Amino acid sequence: MLKTHGCGTLRATHAGETVTLAGWVHRRRDHGQLIFIDLRDRDGIVQVVVRPDDHPDAYAVANGVRGEYVLRIVGDVIERSEATRNPNIATGDVEVVATSVEVLNAAKTPPFSVSEDDEVNELVRMQYRYIDLRRSSMIATLELRHRLNQFIRDFMTEQGFLEVETPILVAATPEGARDYVVPSRLTPGAFYALPQAPQQFKQLLMVAGVERYFQIARCFRDEDLRADRQPEFVQLDLEWSFCEEEDILGLLEDLFAGLAAALRPDLTVPRPFPRLSWHEAMERYGSDKPDLRYGLELSDCSDIAEMSGFGVFSSTIARGGRVRGIVMPGGASLSRREVDAFTSLAKTMGAPGLVSLQFSADPSEATADEIRSPVLRHLGIDDARRVGERCGASAGDLVLLAAGAPGMVSTVLDGIRRELARRLDLIDDSILNFGFITDFPLVEWDEESQRWDALHHPFTAPQSEDAHLLNSDPAQVRARAYDTICNGFELGSGSIRIHERELQMQIFELLGVDAEEAQQRFGHMLNAFEYGAPPHGGFAFGIDRVAMLLAGTENIREVIAFPKTMSASDPMTGAPMPITDEQLEELHLRVREAVVVVAE
Repeated sequence: MLKTHGCGTLRATHAGETVTLAGWVHRRRDHGQLIFIDLRDRDGIVQVVVRPDDHPDAYAVANGVRGEYVLRIVGDVIERSEATRNPNIATGDVEVVATSVEVLNAAKTPPFSVSEDDEVNELVRMQYRYIDLRRSSMIATLELRHRLNQFIRDFMTEQGFLEVETPILVAATPEGARDYVVPSRLTPGAFYALPQAPQQFKQLLMVAGVERYFQIARCFRDEDLRADRQPEFVQLDLEWSFCEEEDILGLLEDLFAGLAAALRPDLTVPRPFPRLSWHEAMERYGSDKPDLRYGLELSDCSDIAEMSGFGVFSSTIARGGRVRGIVMPGGASLSRREVDAFTSLAKTMGAPGLVSLQFSADPSEATADEIRSPVLRHLGIDDARRVGERCGASAGDLVLLAAGAPGMVSTVLDGIRRELARRLDLIDDSILNFGFITDFPLVEWDEESQRWDALHHPFTAPQSEDAHLLNSDPAQVRARAYDTICNGFELGSGSIRIHERELQMQIFELLGVDAEEAQQRFGHMLNAFEYGAPPHGGFAFGIDRVAMLLAGTENIREVIAFPKTMSASDPMTGAPMPITDEQLEELHLRVREAVVVVAE
């Protein structure tokens, strides 16, 4: 063997042993008659001492090594003196006196330091990811993901779920995002799609009698990227026959709480997980993935706005809009410029602006001199007081109001709420506040296409008590769908599925999919439903996103070994890139326009 021990595994109990180590030069220090090498491998770092008098050949080799050289060292473990021990590393009580030093591979000077925690441009880190992954923080992240996956597999197996792999080359289906497609060489003009999720296959496994399925599945979605989204990602996918919503939510609560306890015992996970309906979440927080670690709830002031003399407000309500507000405790002391900063933030999220009211006295009895607002003259003192009371403001508080289309108002106030929490230092990073969002709408109206779209996916079952509204008032139909959220992030979603052909055809018809198209695209599922399909439901959550929370970062690229950039490119390999004319011909493809490669 090239090594007998890991560098980071040596302890005082190994003193007196002769060991063989292999790893990278983390640091090299030349003290004249002594050379010190911090040798690093995946297990950690140990100090190696090379003495010229005792082993001149080893010293000669060590004299020529530099950072990131790969070495094989044979030496004797000795205890350090009390004065020279290093409490900052696990091996700090010992060092290895080298008897042999062998260079297994030399190294160029890397583009950034592995031994220092300096800030490095992320694009450079991704271009040289194989070097970036040598850093201790990145190794720790890979280990965390390994433990996360191992915990999931053990947990799901203990719960009686069977791990089953599903295909990567599949037929294109509407899952809410664009597909990545793969041309078929054997069938000219035909294409596979990479799966956005194993949705249809896991339902077919239920028809097959598997009853409890799970998979750590790789999924692909061609959609706009952001800090917590990648074009290819990994999710825990599960499906369960003969279950109800309570069964799945209970399983998920045990899983997430167990994960946190095993991987981050230093974090607090309040239980039971709170449950909010979609409508309640949107009303209280303006978001279906609210951060529950703090309050700052929203208030509706539409009725006050409707009757006010402020034309901007009354005309908004007349157009079907809403006026809603949020309170910043202590915000009455902010300057005009500081208040205007919130307006600028709101504009980046689609609002024309914000209305501010600063109360230096209790809103119920504040005088005109005790309310500072650029619209007080238009709104009037009485309505200003009503707004302050409605929003729950106290003396010294700031009220911020947004007016406009309901969706826009929710988006803006959700963003303002998160910014207020940051400024007021309300975010407790020692807590993982999980929660469940339930009772989503089944469908939503798409103005551009002038049709109904499934909010979750077209295989989601409607609430039985709402099913009679499918033909008359689809907007009022609630889905048997549920999301898991944590600290302002959506971790995953699931639903009780449709398992009857007739109901599935009714949903397809509602979504504008006629019988011929339904049979062409989903005939395999519709046919399967006629062969004894059991009631079933499932869930999927993003493992990358869960790892991100457990690692304490808000950038999903930090917890993926080889991530893509925000433009879905890979600076290390150059993907995506053009293929040769021979490959194009073999795949029966033709490029209509030249590919333009844009540097990040």
